[in-house]
Amino acid sequence: MLADRILFTDAEAIVIDKPAGLPVTKPKRGGDCVEDRLAVLRMGFARDPMIVHRLDRDTSGCLLLARNPRARKRFNRAFEEGAVRKTYWAVLEGEVAGADGMIDLPLAKRSTRERGWWIETDPHGKAARTHWRTLATDGGKTLFEFRPETGRTHQLRVHAREGLGAAIAGDPVYGDGAGPMLLHARALHVPRDGKPPIEAVAPLPDTFGLWDIADHADN
Repeated sequence: MLADRILFTDAEAIVIDKPAGLPVTKPKRGGDCVEDRLAVLRMGFARDPMIVHRLDRDTSGCLLLARNPRARKRFNRAFEEGAVRKTYWAVLEGEVAGADGMIDLPLAKRSTRERGWWIETDPHGKAARTHWRTLATDGGKTLFEFRPETGRTHQLRVHAREGLGAAIAGDPVYGDGAGPMLLHARALHVPRDGKPPIEAVAPLPDTFGLWDIADHADN
């Protein structure tokens, strides 16, 4: 139940911890989605909350909803202006060298009838920048933190493989697809004029397993 996964709520916003496997909007082939469940998040308000941004079906974590059209407009502007801070955690296949850095690889969409669509690096594509740092390494896998400057489709998934040389574990498009995809929208910070910012942190799903992480990992 989404009502049991609320991380933040006030008169103009809700942040939920979206479970992996649940699409945000209605899939072309039909099926369950966050959009069809919004009525359970009214909590006494006259209208259903509205979706502000997207997460991939297999990505879990912080998803922002607006209580009214004016709030959604302000939140959309904050995303467009790059004022929103988004933090993701991901498990990558392999032990990646280095402590931190920034990936600057433009991206473009490709499609064929046989394969469908996907995203790949392209020097003539749209600008895409991702800051990263290593949180922990264990058993040939690495837990990473990603802080994207831009919000391109599949940005973190492509940047992990092409910029760090290791796909996100379980990625069905850019990796081997073995097991659940381990990409999690860990934290969200949305500034607001005249009000405290919207801040939420989503607990790491059980599918990630146990990691020895320092207390300052979310800083």
